Parts: sequence; structure tokens; C-alpha cells
Amino acid sequence: MIEATGSGSWLALLHQLPAKPPYLRVKIWRRLQAIGAVPLKNAVHVLPLRDETEAAFRDLLAEITGSGGEAQLIEARLIEGQTDDDLRALFNSARNADYEELAEGARRAIDGGPVSGAEIAKFQRRLAEIVRLDFFGAEGRQLAESALRELDEQSYAHPDVSRSDAPPHLSPANLKNRVWVTRRGVHVDRIASAWLIRRFIDRKARFKFVDAKGYSPTSGELRFDMIEGEFTHECDRCSFETLLHRAELSDDPALVAIGEIIHDLDIADGKFGRPETAGLGAMLFGICASTDDDLERIARGSDVLDQFHAFFSHGKETR
Repeated sequence: MIEATGSGSWLALLHQLPAKPPYLRVKIWRRLQAIGAVPLKNAVHVLPLRDETEAAFRDLLAEITGSGGEAQLIEARLIEGQTDDDLRALFNSARNADYEELAEGARRAIDGGPVSGAEIAKFQRRLAEIVRLDFFGAEGRQLAESALRELDEQSYAHPDVSRSDAPPHLSPANLKNRVWVTRRGVHVDRIASAWLIRRFIDRKARFKFVDAKGYSPTSGELRFDMIEGEFTHECDRCSFETLLHRAELSDDPALVAIGEIIHDLDIADGKFGRPETAGLGAMLFGICASTDDDLERIARGSDVLDQFHAFFSHGKETR
């Protein structure tokens, strides 16, 4: 029985490489891995038909022919012998292997003790690279993301603010023209908190990034999202929510909506389940994957959060 899947579902690259130079085969194989192609045969590799995958295959075709090889790019339709579901399973299997390798690396790092912000950023970049090639939503992504959250949490334990030594209350008037200190390698909660500080709390805020736990602030400094910080996790609140509450900004429904998204991204308890969470998370994750510079992460993340705030502020439902 012939099982047609609809014309134009796949792109197939057929290629033949010259015997020399010998390193060319390894080079092309690595390029195929880097763009997420899966093999049907040794000389036939497949990608789903999309603008970006076609561009990637065309670049590779040009490299093969420029090196003396032969290559053809074909828009393909599966008819018999293998179904679309079979091919999707190949892609998911490849990505699940990548996710598992990343998760195992994160677990080894956790077992090895404290990890620097730079090392965590490398894991974040690798995750973003895998997600970019995850064309069909492989289930291993959740495992990898969970391992990276645990890795980030290991580098920093939120203090229990129910203790008697909880940070003293600071009124909004005492939060102006400060140096705001946080850990290097800012990610979701710290990016959003920095945006909230600069736009709504302290427009002249300056930021300082440190590695150490137990950092002692100097005059004019306030710490956020770090151990013993003046503004960090309190009860079940993430640092963004703590800032929102203690700076008396909870009467802004748009900020509350963003706080719910940041909560679910940072704490990952599914408390609010907002439909916008995955989208904002992908944007912030992409920013972290593309730069290690903390100020650039905050600047680019602030542009995104400005748009979300405008969306929630102009007649859009915040619940």
C-alpha cells in the first residue's frame, strides 16, 4: 500500500565527495550535524522543508561543489517504505540524544560543586543550539531544561526570609540612585528584575555583577536575586515578584502579569500557567544564548519586556 504524505514536506540533499582531501568527509559530516540533518542513506540527508533549512542546505551544497564534490537538493515526498512519522521519529531521536548528553553534563557539573556564571552560560548556549534544531518538539527538552535549572540553583541558594535576620524593609523612596548588585551570568529572573528596577524603581540605577556568595554591599549598594540580598526570593515569590511587592508596584496589572510569567519560568512550579510564558521564555533564553555580556542581556531583555508590558497595558487581557 502506498502511503502518500503530501508534496513538499521534506528537503533531501544527495551528495558525493571526492576521495581527497580526506578531512572533507569529516568536515561535511560535522556541517550536517550542525544544521540538524538526519541520514536516510550515507549520501542522502533530510531536513523538513522550511525557509531556514533550505538556506542551510544551499550553503552546504555550495561548499560541497566548491570542494570538487557533487550535490543535488531535492524537494521530496515520502511514498513507500518510510512514513512521515518514521522520519519525524529520527529527528526526535537525534535531538533526545543531544538533550540527554547536555543533561548528563549538567549533572556532572552539579556533582562537581559550585559552577561559575560563565560555565552556566555555556550550558545555556548549548541548549539554545539544540532547541534551534528541534524541529518536532522532542520530549527530552524538559529533562535538559530541568537539569540546567538545578545547575543554576546549585550556584545560589535562596535565603529563608522567615528567619529573624530577614532584610529590613526599605521604602520606595530609599531605592533611588543606587548600585544594584547581582550574580554574573544573569538569566530570566535577574534580567526581568533589572528591567523592573531601571524602568519603574530607580531610573538612575547602575548594575554591578559579582561571583561570590555572601557578597557584602558597600554604601549605596543593594543586592537582588542573590544570597542574603535585600531583594531576593521570599516565601514562594521570585525576586521579580519581591521587588514588585516591596516597591509598591503591584497595582499595575501589566507588571503583575509579567511577574506571573517570570515566576513560572524561574521557579518552574506551574503556579500561574499563563499562555505567554513559553514565548517570553524562548526570547530570554535566546538572548542568553547569543551573548555572555550581562549588560547586553539586560538591554536586549528590556526591549522584549517593554513590548510585553505594552501588550498587557493596552486593552489586552492580563489573566
